[in-house]
Amino acid sequence: MTDERPERPEPNDLPELRASDADRDRVAEALRDALAEGRLDMEEFDERLEAVYAARTYGELAPITRDLPGAGAAAPGPSVSFVKEPQPEGAVDWRARIGGEATSTWALALFGGFGRKGRWTVGERFTAFAMFGGGEIDLREARFASRDVVINCFTIMGGIQIKVPPELDVAVKGFGFMGGVDDRASGEGTPGSPRVVVRGFALMGGVGVDRRVSREERLRLKEERRQDKLDRRAAHREALEGHHERHAERHHLRHERHEERRERQWERAEERRERREP
Repeated sequence: MTDERPERPEPNDLPELRASDADRDRVAEALRDALAEGRLDMEEFDERLEAVYAARTYGELAPITRDLPGAGAAAPGPSVSFVKEPQPEGAVDWRARIGGEATSTWALALFGGFGRKGRWTVGERFTAFAMFGGGEIDLREARFASRDVVINCFTIMGGIQIKVPPELDVAVKGFGFMGGVDDRASGEGTPGSPRVVVRGFALMGGVGVDRRVSREERLRLKEERRQDKLDRRAAHREALEGHHERHAERHHLRHERHEERRERQWERAEERRERREP
């Protein structure tokens, strides 16, 4: 009897399956590539892009790129795959976090503060202003309306702190007068990461960007360290038990040898006593 596994259905086999924002964004990206390569003119691009964001199912998305080659392909073929590849543990699935309508495009702190954190969608252009106050922009769990995001920060005797995940592609640019813009967090991200450009101006204030892991990732790393500590303790305990067992075995052997010596001494004493007797 053979164990036959059912084949994984392709998106084309499930035309009524609902498409996500990330699916529509991947198709739109393929259309932009086709426009840049001259495969589509501007009118065709506009028509197809409008159809992309009006599509609700895979069946509506698939025909839009059916006559376009895949990225870097020499012959026509399906240009976009809707199959979700498994992600390594701890890796960020950027495809699921790019696309959708922005929930916030600006923030203001005037003699007070503001905060953008948790699961929110940052717009393609985000502007923040702080005067005699401060603000926090947390991108660690945020979605991105576009693959390219620009965050403009202006501070006057105030401060704005931006927190980004270690996997995000970030570029920090800016100028400070009697203040500063911290660009130490600039660096490339993991494959597929959106690109975030932070432009800052600080007058007697500051704009800072820090790379920090998210709460979920911090808890996962903490659990890994805890498990690793438990494993080391278990290995140390086993080593001690093995050491105690070997020590007990050596003690038992020494005791046996001592008893054997005592018996031989007793036997020799008995032999000498017998020889002295008439």
